[in-house]
Order: sequence, then C-alpha cells, then structure tokens
Amino acid sequence: MMNADDAPRQPYQQYFEWYSGQNPAHLIGKSRDAESIFRKTGITFAVYGHADSAEKLIPFDLIPRIISAKEWRKLAQGIEQRVVALNAFLDDIYHKQEIIRAGRIPRALIEKNSAFLPQMIGFRPPGGVYTHIVGTDIVRTGEDQFYVLEDNARTPSGVSYMLENRETMMQMFPELFHRNKVQRVEDYPMLLRQSLASLAPPGCKGKPRLAVLTPGIYNSAYYEHSFLADMMGVELVEGSDLRVMDGKVKMRTTRGYEAIDVLYRRVDDDFLDPLTFRPDSALGIPGIMDVYRAGNITIANAPGTGISDDKAIYSYMPEIVEFYTGRKPLLENVPTWRCSEPQSLQYVLDNLADLVVKEVHGSGGYGMLVGPTASKKERAEFAAKLAARPANYIAQPTLSLSTVPILVKKGIAPRHVDLRPYVLVSDKVQIIPGGLTRVALKQGSLVVNSSQGGGTKDTWVLED
Repeated sequence: MMNADDAPRQPYQQYFEWYSGQNPAHLIGKSRDAESIFRKTGITFAVYGHADSAEKLIPFDLIPRIISAKEWRKLAQGIEQRVVALNAFLDDIYHKQEIIRAGRIPRALIEKNSAFLPQMIGFRPPGGVYTHIVGTDIVRTGEDQFYVLEDNARTPSGVSYMLENRETMMQMFPELFHRNKVQRVEDYPMLLRQSLASLAPPGCKGKPRLAVLTPGIYNSAYYEHSFLADMMGVELVEGSDLRVMDGKVKMRTTRGYEAIDVLYRRVDDDFLDPLTFRPDSALGIPGIMDVYRAGNITIANAPGTGISDDKAIYSYMPEIVEFYTGRKPLLENVPTWRCSEPQSLQYVLDNLADLVVKEVHGSGGYGMLVGPTASKKERAEFAAKLAARPANYIAQPTLSLSTVPILVKKGIAPRHVDLRPYVLVSDKVQIIPGGLTRVALKQGSLVVNSSQGGGTKDTWVLED
C-alpha cells in the first residue's frame, strides 16, 4: 500500500484516504461480520488427512489488494501468451511431438510422466482446446518483478472464493466501489457458461446442455462445485447420475435420460472412466472416454492436461513459450533447478538452507521444504528423500515476495501474497480482471495455501 517514502502508492490513493478516516475497532467488527456471512453462506473447505477434518472457513481479510490498470495489462498479456503456449504444447505432445524432436524437451520427461495419457494420443478435443479453464499463480518480488509460480491447467480451484469475496466487500463497503472504479469479476459464471457452450461437440444440435461433474459432498472443494453449477444454471451431477447410452453420455432426470454435450469435470483423470483408467473408481462414468474420442461430448478440462501442471515441465516453460509463440516469455519463471540432473541435485543438497524444494506433482503446500524456516533435522530428512528420488523434486530460490497489508487488532501489518488469475479459453482467451489473492496470515510465512493456514482477499483491478 505504501511506497518507500511512506506515502500511498497510486492504486491505493483513494482507499488510503478512506481507511485513514476509519475507526480500527469498527473495521475489526466488520471483519467478524464477514466471517458470519461466510459461515451462513457455507463457504467452507476440508483438509484431507487431518485429525480435525471438519469443514473450515477460509479466513478473509478486509483490506483489498489493488492493482492498477497499467500493471494489469502487462500481466494479462503475459498470462495470455503463456496459456496459448500451454494449449499448443498439449496439442503437440499428443500429436506430432515436434518440441521433443527439436530437442527442446527430453522425451522421457513426457513419456514417463504419470500425467501423460497415451489414450489422448492422436485425439484432438472439440475446438482444439485442451485447457478450458486455467489458474496461473503469480508472485511479485520486492523489486516489482512479476513471476509465474506455477500453472494450474487440470482443475484449478478457488474461483468461488474470488466471487464471494467481491460480493461480501460490495455488501459491507458499497461506498468504496463509488470511490474506486473497480473492474467487474461478477460476470465470471456467465462467461464460463458461454465459453464452455461455444466448444460443444460438432454434432450438438440446438442449445448445448452443460453439467458440472463432482466427486460428491465429501470432496474438499464441493462447495465450489455446487456454487458454480448454481451460478451457471446447470446441473450438478455425480458419476452415478450419468450413464453411456446410444453413444452419448446421458443424465438421469425426471423426464428420463437426457444427453449432456459439455461436462465441466472436477474429477481427476484417474477416476474419470473405470473402463479406461482406475477400474476401482466409483466416481466416474464407465465408457465416457469412448464417447469423448468419438466426438460426442466435450470434457473440460481435457483429460491429459495435468502434465502441464508438472513442476519439472514448468522448468521448461520459457522454452515452451518461445517454441510455440516465437517470442520470449513476457512473464518470467522463477529460476528452477531440476534435481533429476546430477549437477543441479548437488547444488540443491549443498544449499538446502537457502532454497524451496517442491515435489513435481505436489500441490497445496504439501511435500515441500522451505529451507530458511526449516530446522537442521528437517533439512537432513529432506536431503535423504532428495537423494532417494531426485527426479521427484525441483528447487527454487527463496524469493523476497512482496507484501500487502492485512487487518490485525493493532491496525495493519504486512503479509506475503500470491495471485491466481482465472483464464477462460475457447476461440478466444478471456482473463478475469483480478483473481484470487491468497495471503499468508502467519507473520513471516511464505505459504499462502488455505490448507496451511492462509487466507484470501478481494482483488481489485482498477479502470483507467
């Protein structure tokens, strides 16, 4: 919020003037009101494997993260370039594999990757789109440099919190939206529906029927699945509600079985079709992959997109972007050491105290080591894991992440954040202006995930 001269940065000017006139005790009371709103609305998540696995509220901080229109344009251009390159990369590795033949990516990194699906080889989804919904995690350093932390092209979550955060802020502080020209995020469900419907299979007659496929009420993101289905005005279904009939995937209704044209699935690849993947899956639809390959349903995101979430693939993203777009990346990667390479592994082992080490398939802040905050014993234990399975890890420097203010009892205090903008891909790329700001509520912490004690903020992108 403040620059080095202790004056408000330009995007925060109007907000700072408003905040300076507020009673801190009043704002703390508003914070409790927000928690009450979230609890009544049922905005919760669950953490698997915890002794206390009850539904939890994600902490919400009242002070918005504010981004200028100029900064956002720069970010959006870089995100669009990256998403276009990711889609081209997925199409290539399941078809001609030109990037492998050109020697830009090792063949083994693709073909031995558990997220690479041989069943997708030679098949092109409707409209040629693999990544219908993408969440790109962005961090900013103290030097005002944006970096992409990771790509989420499989089933990116969190968009319901973005929408509920905005709704809550508008409900509690309408005057702020009169003082600040904030770009809209409320149109996301409508844009999502339009984007998905535009990629219905070629044989679809009339208005496409959409549905959201959820693993069920015990999934940690079930609230989001039901929220999005409700906001889009489409059916929320489980695998048991669907069956393959007459070459189509059909949904059980009070009028009998009716065909679905587009399925927004929030079920992982392994569980999607027990006849193709895990035979013990009770979450998927037997035979859906045959219907998909026959061109009679669109699955969003496409099966096999998860390989682009792999952190070893991430380390090659500068090469991937340049290979498919012909230009250098507009958004930089965080420098990354691939522990599968002996020289890099040795460097990482020698510098564990200064690095962040992550599993290539890890998510949610699990399976990682933050060297500077880890104990000597924790680093020694992690070094043994690294030596045993080096290809399972990558390492990155501990970045000096930027901070934004959060509301605490004594006023405001700085905390580290990241940003997940949401991208819709059809015949065009639409980037929702803002996204989900996740904040590390613990002082000094760099881990923003809600499962690790993080919270969220409303993200404002200002108009010019």
